[in-house]
Amino acid sequence: MKPFQQLLLAPVALGLLSPLAASAGEISPSQRAEINTYMDQQNIDSFKAWEAQNQVTSVNQFSDVKPTDWAFQALSNLVERYGCVAGYPNGTFKGHQAMTRYEAAALLNACLDRITEVTDELKRLMDEFASELAVLRGRVDGLEAKVGELEATQFSTTTKLQGDAVFVIGANSFGGNQGNPNTAAFLPFGAPVNSALPASANQSAPVNAYAANNRRNWGATVFNYDLRLNFITSFTGKDQLYTRLRSGNFVNSPFNGSPYNLMALDRAFGTCTSGATGSTNCNNLVQIDRLYYRFPIGRDFTALVGPRARNTEFLAITPWFYNASILDVFTLNGAPGAYNKATGSAFGLMWKQNVKKGKPFLALSTAYIAPNGDNGNPNAGGLMTERSNGTWTTQVGASGKQWRAAFAWSYVQCGQNFRRGTSFGQPAVDCSNINNNFLGAGDYASTASYSNNFAVTAAWQPKKSGLIPSINLGWGYNAMTQPNLNPLTTAVTVRGTTLNVPNGLNQVPTFNQSVNRAASQSWSVGLQWSDVFLKGNALGMAVGQPVFATSLRNGDTPQDGNYAWEWWYRFQVTDNISVTPALFYLSRPNGQFTTIGQTSSVLGGLIQTQFKF
Repeated sequence: MKPFQQLLLAPVALGLLSPLAASAGEISPSQRAEINTYMDQQNIDSFKAWEAQNQVTSVNQFSDVKPTDWAFQALSNLVERYGCVAGYPNGTFKGHQAMTRYEAAALLNACLDRITEVTDELKRLMDEFASELAVLRGRVDGLEAKVGELEATQFSTTTKLQGDAVFVIGANSFGGNQGNPNTAAFLPFGAPVNSALPASANQSAPVNAYAANNRRNWGATVFNYDLRLNFITSFTGKDQLYTRLRSGNFVNSPFNGSPYNLMALDRAFGTCTSGATGSTNCNNLVQIDRLYYRFPIGRDFTALVGPRARNTEFLAITPWFYNASILDVFTLNGAPGAYNKATGSAFGLMWKQNVKKGKPFLALSTAYIAPNGDNGNPNAGGLMTERSNGTWTTQVGASGKQWRAAFAWSYVQCGQNFRRGTSFGQPAVDCSNINNNFLGAGDYASTASYSNNFAVTAAWQPKKSGLIPSINLGWGYNAMTQPNLNPLTTAVTVRGTTLNVPNGLNQVPTFNQSVNRAASQSWSVGLQWSDVFLKGNALGMAVGQPVFATSLRNGDTPQDGNYAWEWWYRFQVTDNISVTPALFYLSRPNGQFTTIGQTSSVLGGLIQTQFKF
C-alpha cells in the first residue's frame, strides 16, 4: 500500500466523507487541520501514533451499534481479530448518535487491506456496503491522482519557498533653516571663519552635498514596496543552501536615506546588487540578494561560504530581542560600526556549546565579508586585498531563554563605513590612493586606512507578556587608524589659532578632513512589549545616538551629537498579515554640519504592512 493510501485509514476516510455524514458538522476545523497536516506531509509515523491512541478494543465502545443489529457480530470480529477499527479524527467515538452507512463503510474499508481470507460474514458486509465502498475508493483514487500530479510538477523535493512583501506609505517633515552653503553662517563648528569655504581645506564638498540634498525635495508622501522570495534548500536535513530573490522601488524614496542616511528603513530596497554604479536605477528589478551555503562540522561547529552573504546573519548570538524592523539604525544593536551589515563574498565559522534545549549556552562566531570579492582587478577588488572593502567580524557571547549578552569586534577596511551615523562621523571617502593590505596599513592621504570597531550588547525579556517590556542595550566604539597624516594644506586652525606646518612633515589635519576623525561612538536602547491590547500585537520604542565623532586629531572638540527615536505598534491581523503604524524623529541628523544657530530635525510617519507566504 502506498504511503498516501496508508494515511487514508478509518479516521481520514471519515474526515473525507464528512459532507455525507450526519455528524460532519461536529468535527472542528482544528481537528480537520490536524489530519490534513498528516496527509499533506505524508507523516506516517505521526498518523500511526494518533491511530494507536484512538484505536478501539471492542465494538461495544460504539454504543450505537447494538447487539441485536445483524452487523454487530461482523464488526466485532473485525475489531477483535484484526484490530483495524479506529475512532473519529477528533479522538472521539460519537457514542450518542447513530452510525451512518458511510461511516460503517469507512470502518470496513480500513480493514480490507489487513484481511487475508474472506468469510461469509465479511462477504455479506462487502455486498451490503458495495455502493458506499465504491464512492469511498473513488475519492481515494481521485486524491491519489492529485497528489501524483503535484509530485510530478513540483520544482524540487529539497527546497521550500518562503516569501514576504512589505508595503510602506509615509512622508517626512523637516525642521530648521537650511542656510547658505557659501557663507560663514553655514560653516561647521570649529572651522575657520571666512567668507567662503576654501576648496583646499576639503570643506566645501560635504557642505555642498548637504545643500544639494535640499530637504524640501524629499517631503512628498510616497508608496514603496520591498519583496523577498527565499528558497531554502537542504540536502541532508542539517545543511542549508539559502537563496533570496529581492526587488523594491526605494531608489528615489526618502526612506532609502535621502537626504540623511539615518532616514533609511530596514525594509528599503532598490539598490543594485550586481555591481552597477553611477545613475543606474535598479527599481523594480529582481536581483540575487543572498546566496550562501551553511553546513555543520561535527556536533558543535557550523560553517558558511557563499558569494553573497551578510555578517549580521551569521552571528553566534542574536544581540537583541527588539525586532521592530522600522529604522535601519535600530536593527544594528546600538553599534553600527561593528554590526555594519557588510554584504558580499563570505566565509564564516561558528561554534555553539552543545547543551540541552532551553539551557544557557556559550557561542563564538567569526566571518569575513568582501563586498568587492567578485572583482578580479586587484586595484578595484578581490579577496583579502586592500580594495576588498572588507569587514572581519568576530563575536563571543552567551544566551539563555530570557537574556543575551555579547561582545563583538569588527576590523573594517577603507570604503566600508559605519552604516548609519552623521555625515561628519562617517564622510564619503575616496579609497583609490590607499596602499595597505588587509592586515596592515600604509599611507593614505584623505581618510583612515581602516578602523577597529567594538560592540557591547545585553538584552533581557520577561517570561510572560505584561507591563514589563524586553530591555535591549547596545554601545559601540570605533577607533580609526591613520598612521601617516598628510593633509592638503599647511595652514590649519587649532582652537581658533592658525598654524603653519613645515612642508615634508606629518601635518595636523584641517578640521573638516576625514583624517581628522580619530574616534566615534554610538548607543541605543530598545523596549518592546508583547501581546499589547490583543494577543499577538506588539508595541515598541527605541532611542539612541547613531555613530557620531567623539575625538579629533587636531585637538578640537567635535559638536557632532545627534539623537534618533522611533515608536511603533504592530497589529497582527492574521498569522500572515501585520500592519505597523510608526513614527520617528531625528535630531541633528547632519551632526557637525548642522547650520550654526539652527536645529535641523526630521519627523517621519509611515504605515508598514507585511504579507508573509
